[in-house]
Amino acid sequence: MLDLKVRKVGNSLGVVLPKEVLSRLNLEDGDRVFLTEAPDGSYRITPYDPEFESYVKIAKKGMAKYRNTLRALAK
Repeated sequence: MLDLKVRKVGNSLGVVLPKEVLSRLNLEDGDRVFLTEAPDGSYRITPYDPEFESYVKIAKKGMAKYRNTLRALAK
């Protein structure tokens, strides 16, 4: 467990993540992170867009529906 301190950043508040956390999450300066709420009410910080999975599902349906067309276009 890490003990982080909330600090003032301009007109907002922020938390500085240690190098070990940045390395583990594969984050660099300017990268986006997402704060998601877990079913138990806790929060999680992740570099992965939680809405991306829904986009992939939609894309897979479209690819399955137009499989033959996509195959012909790939030639």
